Amino acid sequence: MQQIAIFASGAGSNAARIIDHFRHHSSIKISLVVCNKPDAGVLNIAAREHIPTLLLEKERFFRGDAYVPVLKELNIHFIVLAGFLWKVPSALVQSYKGKIVNIHPALLPKYGGKGMYGRLVHEAVIAAKEKASGITIHYVDELYDHGQTIFQASCSIDEDDTPETLAQKVHLLEHEHFPRIIEQVLLGDS
Repeated sequence: MQQIAIFASGAGSNAARIIDHFRHHSSIKISLVVCNKPDAGVLNIAAREHIPTLLLEKERFFRGDAYVPVLKELNIHFIVLAGFLWKVPSALVQSYKGKIVNIHPALLPKYGGKGMYGRLVHEAVIAAKEKASGITIHYVDELYDHGQTIFQASCSIDEDDTPETLAQKVHLLEHEHFPRIIEQVLLGDS
């Protein structure tokens, strides 16, 4: 059984979709939800689903052991970033090389990097008068939004789209594709 840890910072809509997708999977299990905000909605989802949680302490995460011993002790094989807003420290990237994926709400390499998340991404895309946006699922390396792309899906941007309406379109793509792509990566089909 491959055990996944989902790292999330917010409401957890992507985490909920991923948990639901793997609920009865024969070889993949969501074993841990990791969060950096004690009041994040994703923690309520984990509690409702009876999934253990780990609340990160900033100093230990960035300047300590990055919780690698805890993850190894819990037999975590793979890490999914689903709206996790902290940069993953090098110690964690190195310990899980090729085993951490992220979803970004734009078509990388455009609109990625430090400070480019959530509404800020959608505002930048609309301000640049782009005709399309979408999602990028990629491996995580030591740089923000830089690792090898696994999958992209796009949506058109209409003239009357706002950051909110674009966010809704992008969320639909995230929910449709992220769980399936994670499964393909884990089963070696990507």
